[in-house]
Amino acid sequence: GFRYYVVTDCEFNSSKLNDIEYTQSYYYNKLEYVRFSSSVGKFVGYTEVGIKNAERLNNGPEVINRRAQKERYCFHNVGVFTEAALTKS
Repeated sequence: GFRYYVVTDCEFNSSKLNDIEYTQSYYYNKLEYVRFSSSVGKFVGYTEVGIKNAERLNNGPEVINRRAQKERYCFHNVGVFTEAALTKS
């Protein structure tokens, strides 16, 4: 069978918003074909299909939504994770 999945990730060294990188990667059969990265600010395609999808996504409302996810998704969760880690150590 075929497998499609999405991985959303927040990488950070501190709880400051400018130190956080938000990525969302799209995979098909274990091959990443397109990714949004907050450090790049747009979708990037890695395969022929991914390049076409990235172009379509960058010209639509999806890219604006993803740019806001760094603050909406990562910033909130980084605060929760760092607080939990600090109270346990």
